[in-house]
Amino acid sequence: MARPPGQPRGDFEALQASVLFCNRCRAPRPVRERLLLVLPDGELNEYLCAACGASVGSRKVTAPPPPLVVR
Repeated sequence: MARPPGQPRGDFEALQASVLFCNRCRAPRPVRERLLLVLPDGELNEYLCAACGASVGSRKVTAPPPPLVVR
């Protein structure tokens, strides 16, 4: 499928981590994602170590712009 010119590729739009390095465990560990904040332009999620519960990172998910209503 061809994309319109000027639009970036969407291959990595929705990446989610499954394993991150935990400083407390001193090893790569599976992570859980937890909703931290709901913002006007999206959501802020926090990654927690599945073994010890320490925070190991975060990611911001931006919401699509609201649709334009034309009358």
